[in-house]
Amino acid sequence: MHTTDIHALGPRKLIQVEITEIPPLSPGEVSLLDFHSVVNVLNVLRCELLVIGDTLAGDMDLLKDSLKACDDLLGAMHDHEATLHRARRLGEFEQCIQAEIAAKAAEHSTDPALLADSLANMASVFSIMHLRASELLARAAEPARWERYEVTALTESLRQVFVAIAQNSKGRFRVLSNAALQTSSDYFIDLNFETPTGYFVLPPVFLDVMRDLIANARKYTEPGGDIIAALYQDDRGTHFVVKDTGRGIPEEELDTVVQFGKRASNVTNVRTLGGGFGLTKAFYNTKQFGGRFWIASALGKGTEVRFWLPPQRPA
Repeated sequence: MHTTDIHALGPRKLIQVEITEIPPLSPGEVSLLDFHSVVNVLNVLRCELLVIGDTLAGDMDLLKDSLKACDDLLGAMHDHEATLHRARRLGEFEQCIQAEIAAKAAEHSTDPALLADSLANMASVFSIMHLRASELLARAAEPARWERYEVTALTESLRQVFVAIAQNSKGRFRVLSNAALQTSSDYFIDLNFETPTGYFVLPPVFLDVMRDLIANARKYTEPGGDIIAALYQDDRGTHFVVKDTGRGIPEEELDTVVQFGKRASNVTNVRTLGGGFGLTKAFYNTKQFGGRFWIASALGKGTEVRFWLPPQRPA
């Protein structure tokens, strides 16, 4: 592990470490890393089911069959093949949940308007879940493949991460790309993706990685803060960085916070729907594709996470 002061940041001087290894992962932990994006979406779905139960009958456990189905799927994610099997049958999972919601809504004669927001959120969650399932199945079929992504499409895909985050906040904050409009209740985001060719060539898993790192930056930054994500690719490789103005990581924990299930000691009070291993996934996949990985941070000043991937290897 190499440690360096980042002097170029002036008043935001951070301490940087290069992470070169973490403790070995079990097969179950590797499986959870692969399905991390689905874990996050399932946890959001579970929260929506609790809200619907409360809205229908003042009972957050009203939709017990659907909640159990979510818990069963989460529990199965230690088994890679079993989870892929369930991903192929996601439509059945969705139908069972929608059927229970409809039955309970009819039983409690609730005004449909009261459920409108939750049902809209459910539709969005399932749309994302189907997309993630298709991505997982495609990766499982060709785990070493690299894919072409147009700059504008990739930028918009990652911008939608913030749109979903703002929607799930239910009005608690906004996410803006114009700093002139930012208030203390808003996040300012800046996405800057460039490549001389007009398109990126990446292993598809890095869409997950970038989404996770961007979501992490928002999670540990209070409203009013800034988040910058930048991607650059040329014939020397791929560079990605996400920066935030959040609470930062204690210096003595920089080399361990990437370990599976670890969170910095100063963020244990932050409510999270994630699995606690987004950084682990980012590091693990970076190393799998021959890259390098750095974290820079300082308490109260923010965090930067960087990775570099070598150029695509010939088939």
